[in-house]
Amino acid sequence: MKKTVATYRVGKKLVKRQINYIPFRYIFAVLITVLEVLIIIGAVVACCYFIPYFYLAAYLTEAFCVIKIIASDDNPDYKIPWLLFVLILPVAGFMLYFIFYSRKLQPKYIRRLHELQSRTAPEQDERVLEALESEAPAVAAEARMLCQISGSHLYAGTEQIYYPSGEAMWAQMLDDLKGAKQFIFLEYFILEEGLFWNSILEILKKKATDGIEIRVVYDDIGCMSTLPGNYAKTLSRYGIHATPFSRLRGNADSEFNNRNHRKILVIDGEIGYTGGVNIADEYINKIERFGYWKDAGLRLCGEAVQELTRLFLVDYGINVKNFSPLAKAYFPTVPAANGQGCLIPFGDGPRPLYNRRVGKSVIQNLLSGATRYAWIYTPYLIIDNDLCISIENAALRGVDVRIMLPHIPDKKMVFAMSRSFYPRLMAAGVKIYEYTPGFLHAKCYLADDDRAVIGSINLDYRSLVHHFENGVWMYRCECLCALKKDMETTFAKSLRVQEADLRIGLIQRVFRAVIRVFAPLL
Repeated sequence: MKKTVATYRVGKKLVKRQINYIPFRYIFAVLITVLEVLIIIGAVVACCYFIPYFYLAAYLTEAFCVIKIIASDDNPDYKIPWLLFVLILPVAGFMLYFIFYSRKLQPKYIRRLHELQSRTAPEQDERVLEALESEAPAVAAEARMLCQISGSHLYAGTEQIYYPSGEAMWAQMLDDLKGAKQFIFLEYFILEEGLFWNSILEILKKKATDGIEIRVVYDDIGCMSTLPGNYAKTLSRYGIHATPFSRLRGNADSEFNNRNHRKILVIDGEIGYTGGVNIADEYINKIERFGYWKDAGLRLCGEAVQELTRLFLVDYGINVKNFSPLAKAYFPTVPAANGQGCLIPFGDGPRPLYNRRVGKSVIQNLLSGATRYAWIYTPYLIIDNDLCISIENAALRGVDVRIMLPHIPDKKMVFAMSRSFYPRLMAAGVKIYEYTPGFLHAKCYLADDDRAVIGSINLDYRSLVHHFENGVWMYRCECLCALKKDMETTFAKSLRVQEADLRIGLIQRVFRAVIRVFAPLL
């Protein structure tokens, strides 16, 4: 894959960035998708023009789409832009609805998913739930709900270490990889050739020659500009089993939406990593893109790693043929560690794979249960009315609600959408901060010193509705002290947004109003 170095300005600073050209396979798939959509819409328009009374069928179809959207169980914020598309764009609107509104999964895909889930589902230790219920019934009810909607389990006996940056986690990751004896699983939205990935790859090559099983999943669109189009074959030459997640084939459906945004590393079923850190050099600040890259990671050692293993095996299995994982091989009996508290590693994703919005429900429960404070790290803030009300209600109850976002954006339009939520939330008493040293990419949620969620879940539609995500819900875990200390330090070096900072011109207000309408589709 061709590479070049570009120089651009971030604030007052000139930054050099290696640019990777997108392989032809991806360009061809996008062109095929666009061509397919144009042909379908063009065929219907031609029929309306040349076939008598065919336009009546088109009008009836449009009316059917409007009724179907209104009657659906989807979030109203998601319905509005689709209603506008269908009503404003004749013919093309309802055709786009049929093509892109929801992902069409083949029955064999669903069967394969259920088979993998049944093969890899660990059993719940009821003693852990019973102990939590006797200690904190309300928290136990919250845990039961999360387990039910995500298919996960509650664990104790797991050590946790919180890392306030990618570079802080990197050295320990390498040490743990070097100690692998049975298998290594990696699943990331982005892998990029560079110091970070190459340091890991060298260990993987060595381990593969030693006979250790290594499997890798990377998102096909997430790595569009960071890896060659045939990178899975390159890894196979090293003895590494690899697959892109949901390979881009140019199908006119929602394959562009339902991407794998998860970050998971599992070693021998005993050690697991997750958080916001992808495997690319900006995440360990070896390349500067938008100032200092502030991220967060979590290391688990113990029984709870089983859930990360399960998530990986299902994601890997639905993207390859002839893979039938054996539970005994990948779920070893792990001695209970000395870690405090309870954990639920969980997954989230689009319908019909997940019938409830898992990440959104977890965050809302965290907010509704907070009595003193609820602090949030998120790189984006593009939320529906329901979640917005949950944040406002917490602040109106007197809870110290703080939301930390980047001050230097990676996507200017998304940044503008995020800022459009500031006035409403601040009016309810929410404190908004922007991380002035650079870009905040961490996804952390902490309430009252005793409950938290760390993982890959952003506060935006793409993360809460469209993507495959993962996180770890924690109650009274020792790592929460480190998370709180990191948040206090980060708030202290950041800018608290004031009412005077919200003043914008008429053109910007109109622009924000328009993009807010279509935010659920972006």
